[in-house]
Amino acid sequence: MLRKQNNLPPRVLATETPEQAAANKLAREQRDAQVRGVSSIHAMREAIKQASRALPPLPHVPRVRGLTAATFRARAMQGQPFLIDGVVSRWPLSAQTPALLRQRYGHMAVRARVGDYINTAFAPDRAMQDMTMAEYLDLAERTEGLPPYLGNLELRELNSQCHWPTWFDKMGPARFWVGPAGTVTPLHCDYDDNIFAQIWGSKRIFLAPPHHDEFLYTKEASAMLFGSPFDPEAPDYQRFPLARQAALIEVVVQPGQMLYVPAGWYHQVRALTFSLSSNRWARGVPLLLCGSDC
Repeated sequence: MLRKQNNLPPRVLATETPEQAAANKLAREQRDAQVRGVSSIHAMREAIKQASRALPPLPHVPRVRGLTAATFRARAMQGQPFLIDGVVSRWPLSAQTPALLRQRYGHMAVRARVGDYINTAFAPDRAMQDMTMAEYLDLAERTEGLPPYLGNLELRELNSQCHWPTWFDKMGPARFWVGPAGTVTPLHCDYDDNIFAQIWGSKRIFLAPPHHDEFLYTKEASAMLFGSPFDPEAPDYQRFPLARQAALIEVVVQPGQMLYVPAGWYHQVRALTFSLSSNRWARGVPLLLCGSDC
């Protein structure tokens, strides 16, 4: 069988000198700030954390439905996560089954996270393997222990069956996440507003507010991404005693639901069953910081 031409982006090995790395990092931060319409990514991060200190405690993640763009934005400006019913369940892709991936998209080029991708999640040289979708499904079925994971992939063939709401003025491309039960994205935060769609299967997500980074032993992966070594599913308070003070809440996102994750909120994601998810990040000033100006 002829394979479809691989359209994945090339993997570039790190060959930068420290000086080049510092210059490239600064250039990326300036570009990120320009795209989002802010003067400084560092200042935006600090403003998010400061604003989050005034938020009331969140005992559970609320569920809403029937949102317009205006009502979504008004709720999102409050700066806390919420579940949204009645959007994803109407997508054509939601009416399909996982068998579709092998039957119709088995030839599609994908890039899998393999090996111990949890403890190397935020490393530039984590193990990845290029293959077809059918090869990935075979590998996932026969792998013992931590299953390989298709994460953060721009699978445009699938996105044609997803009808994203126009709640943000500007959004990045849809990203897809595919894998069996046990695939994990470890605790981290992105400094963009995020809408996460659960298409097939269910996922358990732990969330913590932005200013609780001081309890989570975080480390910068990039100006827009910070990771944490703390695992809320298996907390090690001897190694991470401050984590006892983190206000972690748990939510299970069911098929057909969408989760709004505000910029700066830490989240850890585990598939409870074979799962297909998708998300899009906004590319603007986080709504928590907007007020009446956005």
